[in-house]
Amino acid sequence: MKHRIVVLGAGYAGAYVAGTLARRLSPADTEITVVNAEPDFVQRLRLHQLAAGQEIEAPQLADVFAGTGIRLRLARVTAVNPERQVVAVADGDGDGDGELGYDTLLYALGSHVADHGVPGVAEHAFHVTGRPAALRLRERLDSLDARGESGRVLVVGDGLTGIETATEIAESRPGLSVTLAARGELGAPFSAGARGHLRRACVRLGITVLEHTTVEAVEATRVLCADGTALASDATVWTAGFAVSPIAAAGGLEVTENGRIVVDRTMRSVSHPSVYAAGDSAYAIGDNGRPLPMSCASAGYTGRQATEAIVGRLTDCKIPNTKLEYLGNHISLGRRDGILQMVDDEAQAKPKYVGGRKAARIKAGILKMSLWATSHPTFGLPRRKHRLAAAPDASAGEKAVGGRVAA
Repeated sequence: MKHRIVVLGAGYAGAYVAGTLARRLSPADTEITVVNAEPDFVQRLRLHQLAAGQEIEAPQLADVFAGTGIRLRLARVTAVNPERQVVAVADGDGDGDGELGYDTLLYALGSHVADHGVPGVAEHAFHVTGRPAALRLRERLDSLDARGESGRVLVVGDGLTGIETATEIAESRPGLSVTLAARGELGAPFSAGARGHLRRACVRLGITVLEHTTVEAVEATRVLCADGTALASDATVWTAGFAVSPIAAAGGLEVTENGRIVVDRTMRSVSHPSVYAAGDSAYAIGDNGRPLPMSCASAGYTGRQATEAIVGRLTDCKIPNTKLEYLGNHISLGRRDGILQMVDDEAQAKPKYVGGRKAARIKAGILKMSLWATSHPTFGLPRRKHRLAAAPDASAGEKAVGGRVAA
């Protein structure tokens, strides 16, 4: 009987891991299934561009996995039962509700917007953590532009997503009035030079910045702040943090307080050895001793480590420790400006930064490379596929004993 590998989620981490496993493991021994709710690959790093009115590529997953032998199941994951080693799915590709059994599970369901319990966010606010949500915001911005008057857009949250969303909308839709509400000082994690660059960009784009502003409620046409003020808004965009699905916690996996799966250095669940996690769903400690942040870069690092661990354990080969780094942030400020801010081993901003068109080109290159790597997950890997060990053990693979290889 073939070893069943099920990958939950086909984002930056899941699509890469699935394709790489298909290239490295023999189909004579393994069966790989990817479960994803949407039929296309979502460039989450560019959803603020989609919302602003630009077109971005969305490769069909069927095309991405063509020729790999991977089975694509279009469905929502509703539950995980690691004791029975099954996944419950719903609203799929015609198969209806059901269960998928697995021998090895890669959990990469990513994250979604977090409302932090603020009243009105779910009912009235927009966000850019999914393609349908970004298109909904885009439709709203289109309607504001069509009115022929200065519609008011309020972006709540001054993290990377908030900054990129505010600057992108301001540049793409100069007829709208854009305000960015920052909980603290704008660009606080950046170096002094990068903070100055960010402020100048906001001035150039006509963005009103409100610092030390805490939003306590969102209404249809305004938000209410902790200091008693009310900010008028025709479109409130909520970017104040991310949350992960409660599915892992509900299934009994060991998770953090915010629901991320606790993993060891090889991205394997510390409570259930047949489960691995990658991307935003994984609580992984980086090489600097700090938890890796939710980011595309972390998806790449954790995905590569999970791949090596799964292959190593299934073939009784040595498992290498791949890099788990947090090097810095690349922030776009519209299409012609950006900031590249590197950090030290303590995750503190280094004094120097790269800004302007050069930073924008670097960010564009990273996005292009990420899309290409995800769309071609099997490119450049050895064509010889490893056969599984006779009886792969969940705890095996810590020493090199030599896996079999099939031509």
